Amino acid sequence: MIARRVRFESSSKVPPHQMSVLFKIRREPRTPGALAEAERISAPAMTRTVNAMAEAGLVRRMKHPEDSRSVLVVLTDEGRRTIEEVLDSRDTWMARHLDGLAEEDLDLLERATKVLTRIGQQ
Repeated sequence: MIARRVRFESSSKVPPHQMSVLFKIRREPRTPGALAEAERISAPAMTRTVNAMAEAGLVRRMKHPEDSRSVLVVLTDEGRRTIEEVLDSRDTWMARHLDGLAEEDLDLLERATKVLTRIGQQ
């Protein structure tokens, strides 16, 4: 629930399904097929998404270095800026809501964060 609330409060001009793609390719480019699989949508739906994002200047396609029949979807500078704006907005939202919490609540959140981080690394 908190993740949904943070996404809602820090919404950007980019639709959520496109933001999800941006976050998936920020570390490494992916093929449209790999993105479709990761997003659990059809290849044609991902093609439409990538086309819209390319039109908006968020991503671009480049030739796949190992498979000349395929392309990779990569971030543009605008795509990187968009991600940074959203992350900054989320951080600001969270800091505003953490400010003023009782010390015991902050300690509890810190301990919970450590447990959740450990679980996420398994």
